[in-house]
Amino acid sequence: MEKSEMLKIIGQNVKRIRLEKGLTQVDLVGKIETRIDTTNISRIEKGRTNATIHTLFRISQALEVPLTEICDLNE
Repeated sequence: MEKSEMLKIIGQNVKRIRLEKGLTQVDLVGKIETRIDTTNISRIEKGRTNATIHTLFRISQALEVPLTEICDLNE
């Protein structure tokens, strides 16, 4: 699997979970404990940036899901 494909799937997972929880990107940023901005969330969701595992972990905590759900590459 190509790196770009992995990033896209992870981004889709973040977006899907966020929408299932009825959150906007701004809402999600507000729930993340450390500093991150909405443009970074947007880039992650579009698969345009390689988020660190720490950032993905913080997102998973804010979304109240296991990190494995965000990193699941089985579409």
